[in-house]
Amino acid sequence: MHIGELFKKKAKPVVSLEVFPPKPTSPIENVFNTLEGLKALKPSFISVTYGAGGGNSARTLEIADRIKNHCGIEALAHLTCVGLAREEIDNMLDRLEACQVHNVLALRGDPPAGEISFKQPANGYRYAQELIGHIKDRRQFCIAAAAYPEGHMECRDMGKSIEYLKMKVDQGVDFLITQLFFDNNSYYAFRERVLQAGIDCPISIGIMPVLNAAQIERITSLCGARIPEKLKILLDKYRNSTADMEKAGIEYACEQILDLRDHQIDGIHLYTMNKVEQIKTILQQTGITTMV
Repeated sequence: MHIGELFKKKAKPVVSLEVFPPKPTSPIENVFNTLEGLKALKPSFISVTYGAGGGNSARTLEIADRIKNHCGIEALAHLTCVGLAREEIDNMLDRLEACQVHNVLALRGDPPAGEISFKQPANGYRYAQELIGHIKDRRQFCIAAAAYPEGHMECRDMGKSIEYLKMKVDQGVDFLITQLFFDNNSYYAFRERVLQAGIDCPISIGIMPVLNAAQIERITSLCGARIPEKLKILLDKYRNSTADMEKAGIEYACEQILDLRDHQIDGIHLYTMNKVEQIKTILQQTGITTMV
């Protein structure tokens, strides 16, 4: 099934989860075990990341196959422009299609470790909108793209950011997933500008629970998400207590989700960090799924 259809058929919000492949030196069974736990939470779909530089691309395919054909849940496979010529992109799409995975999150991608800026591959693409157009020509795929409520690290001009987003949508995007953010007002302002620009495809809200202070500070430094004062206070107060930080982070995520739900959003996309029990707690406390 194309995931875009879920936004038309299911009661809102559509709830989805994201996992990432383990490092090449770690057993892939680790994430398979995680998937078994997440399966019980009954998400509408599960996405799997691609990894910086595409280094984990084979594992992305294997995990997407597992999600779709073992867990019986729709899979959304990430695909980036990084390091891929057009024929290699086609090869990836062929392999996804062979696994009956027909949903792709098309991204430009971040530079590989050790590189400062993105480099366009030979016979490849520089921008996500070009990759989206390439995938759309295949016709078999539902395409998701990223949206940045607080702007992209490389483009803080929100007018330009919305303009680029409109270009991606016009290339054939079926739905959007946002970058993580911790201030819902940032999203509400962004949504107003999106609607004014004539972008009307569904938007799923990316939420990352704060389970570790140092980890979230590192992630936000890489993606540019703003840490509001309320969250800064929690990070400073609980950074040396793992249990308290996790509890406070879960409560913060639940507050975000409940407020978003009251504002009639299309979907909630939880960045699980390959955690199960913490995500289960969030879903139970917010009541946004029908899990057993």
